[in-house]
Amino acid sequence: MEEQYNPQTIETEAQSFWEKNQCFKAVHDASKEKFYCLSMFPYPSGRLHMGHVRNYTIGDVISRYQKMLGKNVLQPMGWDSFGLPAENAAIKHNVAPAKWTYENIDYMKDQLNRLGFGYDWDREVATCRPEYYKWEQWFFTELYKKDLVYKKTSAVNWCPNDQTVLANEQVIDGCCWRCDTQVERKEIPQWFVKITDYADELIDDLDKLDDWPDQVKAMQRNWIGRSEGVEMTFQVKDSDQSIEIYTTRPDTVMGVTYVAVAAQHPLALAAAKNNPTLATFIEECKTQATAEADMATMEKKGVDTGLIAIHPITGEEVPVWSANFVLMDYGSGAVMSVPGHDERDYEFAKSFGLAIKQVITSAEGEDVSLEQNAYTEKGTLINSGEFDGLSSADAFQKIAAWLESQGKGKKTINYRLRDWGVSRQRYWGSPIPMMYDEQGNEIPVPLDQLPVELPEDVEMDGVQSPIKADPEWAKTEHNGQPAFRETDTFDTFMESSWYYARYCSAGNNEQMLDEEANYWLPVDQYIGGIEHAILHLLYARFFHKLLRDAGFVQSDEPFKRLLCQGMVNKDGSKMSKSKGNTVDPQEMIEQYGADTVRLFMMFTAPPEQTLEWNDAGVDGASRFLKRLWKAVHTHTQYETTTKINVSELTKEQQDLRRKTHETIQKVTDDMGRRQTFNTAIAAVMELSNAIGKFDVISDQDKAVLQEALESAVLLLSPIVPHITHTMWQALGHDTAVMNESWPAFDESALVKSVIEVVVQVNGKVRAKIEVAPDASKDDVENLAVNDANVKKFTDDKTIRKVIVIPGKLVNIVAN
Repeated sequence: MEEQYNPQTIETEAQSFWEKNQCFKAVHDASKEKFYCLSMFPYPSGRLHMGHVRNYTIGDVISRYQKMLGKNVLQPMGWDSFGLPAENAAIKHNVAPAKWTYENIDYMKDQLNRLGFGYDWDREVATCRPEYYKWEQWFFTELYKKDLVYKKTSAVNWCPNDQTVLANEQVIDGCCWRCDTQVERKEIPQWFVKITDYADELIDDLDKLDDWPDQVKAMQRNWIGRSEGVEMTFQVKDSDQSIEIYTTRPDTVMGVTYVAVAAQHPLALAAAKNNPTLATFIEECKTQATAEADMATMEKKGVDTGLIAIHPITGEEVPVWSANFVLMDYGSGAVMSVPGHDERDYEFAKSFGLAIKQVITSAEGEDVSLEQNAYTEKGTLINSGEFDGLSSADAFQKIAAWLESQGKGKKTINYRLRDWGVSRQRYWGSPIPMMYDEQGNEIPVPLDQLPVELPEDVEMDGVQSPIKADPEWAKTEHNGQPAFRETDTFDTFMESSWYYARYCSAGNNEQMLDEEANYWLPVDQYIGGIEHAILHLLYARFFHKLLRDAGFVQSDEPFKRLLCQGMVNKDGSKMSKSKGNTVDPQEMIEQYGADTVRLFMMFTAPPEQTLEWNDAGVDGASRFLKRLWKAVHTHTQYETTTKINVSELTKEQQDLRRKTHETIQKVTDDMGRRQTFNTAIAAVMELSNAIGKFDVISDQDKAVLQEALESAVLLLSPIVPHITHTMWQALGHDTAVMNESWPAFDESALVKSVIEVVVQVNGKVRAKIEVAPDASKDDVENLAVNDANVKKFTDDKTIRKVIVIPGKLVNIVAN
């Protein structure tokens, strides 16, 4: 063992050992308990950032810890390698997306290895590889055959610059999140997967996820948005047409003063033919924001369609308005508007001088005013005819029953969740495996023609997808007749929704998943940012249920335990190139070594909290490793052959041994149950301090110190695997530390031979005495009153009372 700690040398040697011995290869072994640890795979942008480093360090620490517990560990890694950023980068650098992507993968893979992450690279997947997306394409055709996939014309958020569909969350202030171009609403044919068929199961099964953060489960429940309400029909005056609406507040139906429909509602579109003002308004709505957060705060606008709706209960006539706060994609694209009891409806009514009617008052009899805002609480019905005096809950049932008896409505369950639109109009994605005959009939591509490969040697013009621009690419045959391939590609969420399962069967080119999937799945520990709480995690849960129902997996959920790591900040804000506050992991590795970077990442904050980058903290992590290295090096200069003789330990030896086993006990709990890695490291640092103060004189001293150093090395090995690999061998072992068992603490070592008791005189601390743990009250009292320092404050006084609190305190009252 060299005297000086040289991270570059020892890290290269450790990594060479791991690779040569295939230390991280995961093999299916039904006789062993498995542990599948997975961090969300990265997009191959070119370089790792500190957010990646934190995420993957957490995963690697957990994996190495579980391996030391004796479990059969799988920790794979791959690349979420399709997507629009590659296209934009290809255009910028005048290179094909495939070439740019594969070069980035090679570079980032080297970075991951430099950090010592223990991945089974034999299971590596890249979602842009045909051998990966072939099975995704095949599964899509199977879903189509089961009527779980369909195509329809739908209104979408369309970015005219990127020429692609955007999710609502990708529209910010009415503009594309990537290029800041004004987004339009556009009707185009889209492929959908019926996630709504699984809405109930997706929301109910959240109750099974005991080891998921409550915040994530709440976000998913809100996104799915299951609600009990009433569907009812408003007839259109002088017409055979009607307006279907859904409401969760039928108790307010007697307060309807207008009906609002979306700009794209068929009634609005028909009325616009003879109403130029309405036609202009409809055109304006094509470029408005559609995210709920934006719609809640934007100015409410609308135009009277000229149509009149008939109230289903009272028969009163109410105007029909086209309003910008109603979307065609949600529900029926129409709402009953009750401005007295809905803030959005109230704001609109105030803007356009529409009637506001109160039909709910406080159940407690408090005064209710509609002068400044709507009254949105539930309460007691007024101005509601035969329903007056009912509570909101009772009115819900009575009004629903009345509507159903008249054939004008019914109770129903509704969801905010909409079917998953998977079509994208960009190039760098998996081709959707459908084709069309000359009559336009849909035909799923058969397995023997899969994968439908995406051409990789292309030139990007920045406007149109190369496969859309090349009519020859779309030409194919079906049963000897001309056919045409679909030129849309999959939403990249398709690839990321099942990659965790493909890792289990990554080498199988004959089927999507094999028997290994049921050995490894579900994932025992999943790690990634909270920004993926809704879309990715919801789609992955949905896809898992599809795989289950197809017979590939037996479990209901893909991820048992979820850890959402916090961001990495610098100077009080998230690291980003635009803010100029990034830290290059590569530079940190070259300056300090991977172990220092890993230690800093795990020590500075609990994994769920934001980590504030601090250069001094990195220096501190480096200094700690150097001190530990020096302690081991110094110890290895001694010849240590004696075993610990517990019956002959001195007090100092007992103290260090107790500290050793207290540390093992705490770190075991912190690493496993609590996953508070920062406190685990802090505990080992305390042990290291105790080691530094321990004087070595006898052989017994050497043996006790050997145990303490071995324990510190074992406890730190998941976190700093390179330095501990070398130190473990320096301590006399010919095995690899990563293959050692996790240390167990000795209960008997935790027992203190003496305990410290505080002595107070008249409430002020005057001494601290050491007593046997089983000392009697009389013995403790005697030691306390006879302590030299205590006697200074009692010799000229009369001791009136002595209160002994065993193991803690002696309080002497004297005057």
